[in-house]
Amino acid sequence: MARQYPGPSLAVDAVWLRGGRVLLVRRGREPFRGRWALPGGFVEVGETIEAAVERELREETGLRARAGSIVGVYSDPKRDPRHHTVSVVFRMHGRGGEPQAGDDAAEAAWIPLDSLPGLAFDHSRILRDALRVRRR
Repeated sequence: MARQYPGPSLAVDAVWLRGGRVLLVRRGREPFRGRWALPGGFVEVGETIEAAVERELREETGLRARAGSIVGVYSDPKRDPRHHTVSVVFRMHGRGGEPQAGDDAAEAAWIPLDSLPGLAFDHSRILRDALRVRRR
């Protein structure tokens, strides 16, 4: 009999920076309903993490981009109030465009980096990490 190991859920988040702005979504659902966040979500069974981040970005913003380098892996058991979630965060690359909110996003927009709101989850930390890596 195979042993079952309960474990964290696997998620992905997208960091897409363009012209001093970052692509964010306003959450339409709890947790953090109404707060801005990076586009992202859970990886589906049979899906690669790269395909998952590209799908989540498209579902939440209507934009297409490809997954680039990994910004980091975020695994604090308290980062998501629902349950332990591990997120792999990717830098995204694409042509851009005007985002259109979809799926569970109430709004999607390019937000200037110099006027960022407080972000949901640990996304402020993730964005700081992405900007630090970018400057190297």
